[in-house]
Amino acid sequence: MRFPARRAVVAGLGLALLAACGKKPEAAGSSWDRIKASGSLRIGLEGTYPPFNFQDKAGQLAGFEVDFAKALAAQLGLKAEFSPAPFAGLLGALESGRIDVVINQITITPDRQAKYDFSEPYTVSGIQIIKLKDRLGLEKPEDLAGKKVGVGLGTNYEQWIRANVPTADVRSYDDDPTKYQDLKAGRIDVVLNDRLVAADFVKSSPEFVASGPPFAAQGAGVAMKKDPGLKVVIDQAINALRADGKLAAISQQWFGQDVTH
Repeated sequence: MRFPARRAVVAGLGLALLAACGKKPEAAGSSWDRIKASGSLRIGLEGTYPPFNFQDKAGQLAGFEVDFAKALAAQLGLKAEFSPAPFAGLLGALESGRIDVVINQITITPDRQAKYDFSEPYTVSGIQIIKLKDRLGLEKPEDLAGKKVGVGLGTNYEQWIRANVPTADVRSYDDDPTKYQDLKAGRIDVVLNDRLVAADFVKSSPEFVASGPPFAAQGAGVAMKKDPGLKVVIDQAINALRADGKLAAISQQWFGQDVTH
């Protein structure tokens, strides 16, 4: 299921033209100066969230967001430096200055926008219910009332279910494997996750199924500390990757479709 993109307004025609030409970005009076001088873009991500970011058989980071982050850094004239951490600690690492940005399917929400700046969305998705294949029903959000629902700690899925289905018994987890173990064992009824993650996951886990249509359309952006100058630079680089087809090509490689708008 495709969702309409939530387009960010590009800050001025001049920036759009620069992006389309693929020119290196410039921004004064922001942390961009420090990042540019360092030669590296420090990127926070889980490294355990396939197909977005994970360790391959050789123990190397791989996935859509890893390739996107490398392309983004290269567009900025920088080297991508990855700092894997549990999801619940990523924004804390950003706040403390240990990393420059988070690229980890961070959903753009009003609450998060009050604390952080976000790039324009680089993926557009929705929430998907995942259940055991032989379990009947549980296809719509309203079906989750009174049910045990597994979600990642601190994720948009946790926030959404608590706000929209207050009678659900919400169980939060620090990692993905544990919640799926509990789902398989019957300790929880469903798991909520990204529809793109779910589609990839059920291919290799036939005991589970993506149930019903995705809901609550959501865009994921590059998260950074409040810094308008840096946001302009990041948006400009993403626009350049979109204009020359690199962003769509990375999406096609990992999803077989363009999920970036």
